[in-house]
Amino acid sequence: MTAQTALLDKAPQFKHSRPVRDSASRSRRIKYTLTVLAFLLPSAIPLTLFVLGPMVAAAWVSLNQWNLLGPLKFVGFGNYIRLLQDPQTGAVFLHTVYYIVGYLPLVYFGGLALALALNTALKGRSLLRGIYFLPVITSWIVVALVWRWLLSPSNGIVNTALAMVGIHGPGWWTDPAWSLPSIILASAWKDLGFVMVILLAGLQAIPTDVYDAAKVDGAGPWRRLISVTLPLLSPSTFFVIVISLVNGFQVFDQIYAMTGGGPNGSSESVVEQIYDFTFRYGRAGDASALSWMLFIVILAVTLIQIRGQKRWVTYG
Repeated sequence: MTAQTALLDKAPQFKHSRPVRDSASRSRRIKYTLTVLAFLLPSAIPLTLFVLGPMVAAAWVSLNQWNLLGPLKFVGFGNYIRLLQDPQTGAVFLHTVYYIVGYLPLVYFGGLALALALNTALKGRSLLRGIYFLPVITSWIVVALVWRWLLSPSNGIVNTALAMVGIHGPGWWTDPAWSLPSIILASAWKDLGFVMVILLAGLQAIPTDVYDAAKVDGAGPWRRLISVTLPLLSPSTFFVIVISLVNGFQVFDQIYAMTGGGPNGSSESVVEQIYDFTFRYGRAGDASALSWMLFIVILAVTLIQIRGQKRWVTYG
């Protein structure tokens, strides 16, 4: 045996510690995961029971014919094919898009005007903010009754005021051509306060130094609005547009309360059609299929907005 071999034999032998470290790291990850799940359980349980569970159930029902009483009859994608071939499906989607196209500009620009006005040193602005927000927390039944009276063709305040200036008012919610505009007006009036609060919060988050610098550069009020306010307000605008579009696609309460989808189905929306399929005609399978079709449309529109926000939304 050589001297070098003897020294190697006498050298201390160290065991590999990677398995021990891996085991400890895995244990910490499991403990962390269980801790996170424990904190998420209070919200995850109702989310699963009242959102994810019904969605899965609706997906299964959409593949069946069911009248809510008898047994389910599996038909595969027959409900979807029938709905896609039904002209009424296209009509209710068209009514919903019509509602959104009329509602979104009104509620956004109206809310923006209120937010800009109430962001100034206006006397009594706190009281005005509360007054403008009051319709948001008012029941749609109350709002619908008020607007049905305001837009009554015979003795409504709106047509009476129009008659004073020599204008013959339309039939509003009793006229197929004016039923959706009536609902759009009522909806925009009710939701103005919500949009106002969101945009007002965004306005108050804009640093005053930016406006001071713009004034030094000679920018007037209109230029400051276009070049400073709107770009820096774009995150709030993006939020308002996403929420308003999602709510617009799901419009139901105001239609059900004001017109019931009439007259002659002229104001029937997608959700109104889902309600009719389920509770009037006993076609729960078609209703579930239409619900999933609506969900896919909303998801696609929302994803497009999220992908497109990089082009116009300014953060920071």
